[in-house]
Amino acid sequence: MVMIKSSGAVPGDRRVRRTRSALQSAVIDLVEERDVSQIRVADVVDRADVNRSTFYAHYQDVNELVEDACTSMIDDMIGFVVALDPARANPSDTPEDPVDPDPVLTAFFTHLAKHAGLYRGLLGPTGSARVIEHVRLRTTAAAHSSAYLGATADIPPPDIADPSDPPHDVPAAFAAGALLGVAVDWLQRGCPRTPLEMTILTKPLLLALSTAACTPPVP
Repeated sequence: MVMIKSSGAVPGDRRVRRTRSALQSAVIDLVEERDVSQIRVADVVDRADVNRSTFYAHYQDVNELVEDACTSMIDDMIGFVVALDPARANPSDTPEDPVDPDPVLTAFFTHLAKHAGLYRGLLGPTGSARVIEHVRLRTTAAAHSSAYLGATADIPPPDIADPSDPPHDVPAAFAAGALLGVAVDWLQRGCPRTPLEMTILTKPLLLALSTAACTPPVP
């Protein structure tokens, strides 16, 4: 958790939220232009139009800011996974004009591609352990509560009070690990396929897992 050093800076304060949002937006823009290791505090405060003392009232260094910005974006991104639509399973039979089998999953990959530099650096081999663990836990929680892991009209998705500590759910953990593995591999390869192509390839695998998770064992 990021510590706010200023004794008067309360996390719920609107000015604090605005300042942190400005700093996060600034560093996200900068990551798209250069590697994280090349970004200085001076670059961030100049882009965010704040002074250095304001920066240090919220973050210890650029790496901590990048991690905070990334985890905030991830929380929004993981919301895409929860809305996966099991009904839309089959891509079009016309390769030249494929139908999107799941626009929500495509939005997930589109988001990753849009911020590929940020996610490639933080989720890759030399990435941030804090961010990787955050992504793993949030994705597992989303998989646990998503429709593609067994929720139906009669059995709604379970509510998770603390997404940072999801229950022990083997299919959910497996789905989360598989989806993250596919996403990270795609990022590290420079996103050679389009987000739509990734959805068409990934969706049947998630649905297969859903079917396996919901099928009772043979006596």
